[in-house]
Amino acid sequence: MLQKKVAGPGAAARKYDLITALGAHALSLGKHDQRLVLRLITLMTARYNWARDELSIGQREIARLWSCNERTVKRDIAKLRAMGWLVIKRQGARGRVTTYGFDTGAMLDATKGIWPEVGPDFALRLEGVPAETVVPFPVQGTVAAPEIDDATEWALARAVLYAEDAGRFGAWLQALTRTGRAGGRLTLRAPSRFHAAYVQTHLEGVLLRACQSVDGEVNAIEITD
Repeated sequence: MLQKKVAGPGAAARKYDLITALGAHALSLGKHDQRLVLRLITLMTARYNWARDELSIGQREIARLWSCNERTVKRDIAKLRAMGWLVIKRQGARGRVTTYGFDTGAMLDATKGIWPEVGPDFALRLEGVPAETVVPFPVQGTVAAPEIDDATEWALARAVLYAEDAGRFGAWLQALTRTGRAGGRLTLRAPSRFHAAYVQTHLEGVLLRACQSVDGEVNAIEITD
């Protein structure tokens, strides 16, 4: 389930994730849509009251913040409302400005396609997958030591990696297979796209150091699926 509420324990981290999702989404769009999302992010960071879940600001002040005219503000506010990202909580009357709220659920739904590009851990976190299910390390000592059945740098590096951390080896590295070598670049294959992305993101340095400890000419590791 998507974590759509930005309140309570961990709220600060969820705000940061929401802004990251919006920013990455904007960068995948054309320049006009990028500007619209950037304007929304500016309202979010500069004027939104997270504790009360409301945005209370006049169009003239928004125009100053956005460095544009009020006509542009009216147009973009209408666009954000049509997207479902901005909702009216209290209509302005008698000199009082309209109070808006953010529908963060609609924002997350709209940006979901870009989450994997930020990182697999980011995508799983926003989906609400508990961290313990993302990294299911086996109990130390339950993983069998790898056999050094050939003299390749990967076979030797596997033994080094097992000795360093058998749990990590069993969870993420044991399933990697050697598919080739081009100069100093060693290519390994993972059993899935998520597995490949996680290892490349979080364990590339560990793999490179282990491989260099047995073959100093290795200078890069590539993980495919």
